[in-house]
Amino acid sequence: MLRRVVLSSAARSVSRVQLRSISQSSFLCAEEPKADESKAEEPKSEEPKTELTETEKLQQQIEELTTKNKDANDRLLRALADAENVRRISRVDVNNAREFAISKFAKALLDVSDNLTRAHESIDIETLQPEKQLDAIKVLHEGVVMTENQLQKVFREFKINQVGAVGDKFDPNVHDALFEYEDATKEAGSIGQLMKTGYLLNERVIRPAQVGVVKAPKQ
Repeated sequence: MLRRVVLSSAARSVSRVQLRSISQSSFLCAEEPKADESKAEEPKSEEPKTELTETEKLQQQIEELTTKNKDANDRLLRALADAENVRRISRVDVNNAREFAISKFAKALLDVSDNLTRAHESIDIETLQPEKQLDAIKVLHEGVVMTENQLQKVFREFKINQVGAVGDKFDPNVHDALFEYEDATKEAGSIGQLMKTGYLLNERVIRPAQVGVVKAPKQ
C-alpha cells in the first residue's frame, strides 16, 4: 500500500515536471516568431541631422553680407570711374570746342589775307615816290597795308599764326611741297619758294604752307 502511494506521488511529480517542461517549450516556441517579427519591423536608424549652432548661423550671415558688400563696392567704384571718364571727355570736348570754334571763320579769312598781301606786293615801291605816282595810288597802298596789318593782329589775338618762310627746313607736317627744283644758292631740303603762307590755330594746322622745295643737285 505504501509502495503504491509513493509510486503514485512520484508519478504525479514526474507528470508535473513534464507538463512544466512542455509548457515552457511551447512558450518559447510561441515567443520566438515574435522576436523575429520585432526584428523585421525594427526601422532602420537614420543618421542624426546636424543643425547649425547660433554662432555658425551668424558667421554664415556675416560672410554673405561681406560678399554682397564687396560686390556693391565694386559696382560703385566702376560707376565712379565711368562718371570720371565722362567728365574728363566732356572737359576735353568743351576745351576743343572753345579753342577751335572759329576754325571755319579763320580759314575763310585766309584768302582775304592772301589777296591783301598780293595787292600791296604788286605795287613797286619805287612808284610810290611823290614825283612818280599819283596820290591816290599811295593812299590805296597805305590802306591795303594797314588792312593787312590789322588782319594779322586779329589772327594773332585768336592764336592764328603764320607758318612757312623761305629758308625754313621743309616739314611735311606743316608744309605742302608743290614741286622740287635745284638751287645751288640754297640748302637742299629747305623751302626755296613760298607760294602760299600756311596757318596754325592753337598749334594745329588749318592750312599747310604751299612751297617749292630745294633738292640736291645731280652728281
